[in-house]
Amino acid sequence: MISMNTEAATTRPTETHAADIDAIEQVVATVERTQRAKDAEGFLALFHPDALWTTAHGKVLIGLDAIAEFTRAVLPAATWDGKVTYEVAHVRFLRPDVAAVKVRQVYHSAAGDSEGAPLYVMTRQDDGRWLLHACQNTEVKADR
Repeated sequence: MISMNTEAATTRPTETHAADIDAIEQVVATVERTQRAKDAEGFLALFHPDALWTTAHGKVLIGLDAIAEFTRAVLPAATWDGKVTYEVAHVRFLRPDVAAVKVRQVYHSAAGDSEGAPLYVMTRQDDGRWLLHACQNTEVKADR
């Protein structure tokens, strides 16, 4: 279920916002699909050229070249015994062409589920595409 806040929280979402939310959800679905398939090039196509990415373990990658070098080295060799799912949990439009997107990421495995809580700042391009622009992928630690 998506929680959506906009600048005008007392009004209903506009058709434009609804279309933008659909497009944002498609980007997140593509993140899931490319991660599962270990498709580095498909994943990289989702990023703005000036993007920055912080991994769940705190590695900071600035610019598409750095993100690409890391992704091409790590994603194809990644091993896991289950599957990962991504769900848009919350969208806040900071401007009509900038959205903060909170994602619920769950790794399902035989050993049990673990979670991530990515935050994607996405920007809408002149051609209407939404791209990942500034992202923080945070591991959720279980309460002890």
